Amino acid sequence: MCGRYAASRGAEDLARLFEVEKWELEEALAPDWNVAPTKAVHAVLDRPLKGSDDPRPVRQLRPLRWGLVPGWARTPDMGVKMINARAETVHEKPAYRRPFVARRCLLPADGYYEWVTAEQELKLEQEGKRKRPRKQPYFIAPAPTGDGGEQPVMAMAGLYEFWRDKTLPDDHPQAWWATCTVITTEAETTPLANAGELSEGGPRSLADIHPRMPLVLTPDRWDAWLDPSHTDPEGLRALLTPPPPGSMRAHPVSTEVSNVRNNGPQLLKELPAPEEETLF
Repeated sequence: MCGRYAASRGAEDLARLFEVEKWELEEALAPDWNVAPTKAVHAVLDRPLKGSDDPRPVRQLRPLRWGLVPGWARTPDMGVKMINARAETVHEKPAYRRPFVARRCLLPADGYYEWVTAEQELKLEQEGKRKRPRKQPYFIAPAPTGDGGEQPVMAMAGLYEFWRDKTLPDDHPQAWWATCTVITTEAETTPLANAGELSEGGPRSLADIHPRMPLVLTPDRWDAWLDPSHTDPEGLRALLTPPPPGSMRAHPVSTEVSNVRNNGPQLLKELPAPEEETLF
């Protein structure tokens, strides 16, 4: 799954990387190293400009609320539970099937966090000796290319939707909600790019950390995914394949990230070893 991620790149940098044509300075979000559900996040999408007579889709950078609220929902409360959509069923689930063919986006990130329960902690939980086992967080991100260039951006496949709050008048600034969800897939079982650098007994693949992972799209698929004229479900599903095996790396980070109130680049700092003695 994807329940927390880091997004520290500024709007100007994202506009350059994704060839964005339209973005508003006043809507630009501050760097966030601990993005949690219900927060506003940067999203890249292709859509005609509001109020324009030109029907041409324009590449835009817009803030969306993380946690998709279907247009038919009575209240926005269900958005908290809809932060992820499974790639295997996204085309058929009532909440996702319409945005899947009409409202797709990319959600830029530095990487995402996932938590691992130590084997001995899990045993204590199963024996009833510990209600809340301690978990070691890992930060997972694209591996550097090795050519001396900048750290690759992680473009997560996403969907977005609009929801009208009928309790508010049309001219109210919060009458419309723009929300999104991250598409996930089965985690890779192949070795991580830095598997040989991790401490003994630690995870060697993404599947060792969690059975699910956000579906990251490589740059060659960005245009096709964002193209609103592409409405064939089977053709769109064909785009939902993970990046080449071994293109992701992971490292343990401080448990400070487990508290959403903590923020800052220090959360990404690699620990020499997990905070727990043995994880596997």
